[in-house]
Amino acid sequence: MADGSNPVALIMIDVLDAFFAPGKPAYYPDSVKVLDACGQLLDKARERDRLIVHTVERHRPGLADFEHKKIPVHCEIGDDQSPYVAGFEPVDRPNEIELPKRRYSAFYGTDLDLLLREQGIETLVIAGVKTNVCVRATVQDAFAAGYEILLVKEATNSNRPHLAEASLEDIDRYFGSVVSLEQALERL
Repeated sequence: MADGSNPVALIMIDVLDAFFAPGKPAYYPDSVKVLDACGQLLDKARERDRLIVHTVERHRPGLADFEHKKIPVHCEIGDDQSPYVAGFEPVDRPNEIELPKRRYSAFYGTDLDLLLREQGIETLVIAGVKTNVCVRATVQDAFAAGYEILLVKEATNSNRPHLAEASLEDIDRYFGSVVSLEQALERL
């Protein structure tokens, strides 16, 4: 960290129109329930000048992508699904970046681990969608890389609530801690 005080980063996962805008292929109505908590986390991280990494799906138009074998084409660079939910875009400051990803995990095929290690980050506060897919994959890889993980319960959900609940249980038992928004705000 720039100030050397607290090696914590906020990882925001896929706060994009694809999941939050009605009519988009990955949209689900309950997604909006996480936005208030995600907004509070962003505000606190910015207030304390923490590293914020906006991990976002960015697939290449017209090229084969293994994700498309399992789910509909989505979040191609420049399409109408890729914009951030209004108010959740990165702001222009050194400690806030966008990290494109082409797989569910924000670690796979990206330089996220290198970035975090270079900044001395040890703890990740994680928020975003969907709990049982991109969030879980990122958490699992973060655990494998040796990070302390704080997944904010109010700041994640899924269109498959039963799988979200199972993922929260597994994450809390095997990979990190599922914490309240209040606990996460204190750690940021």
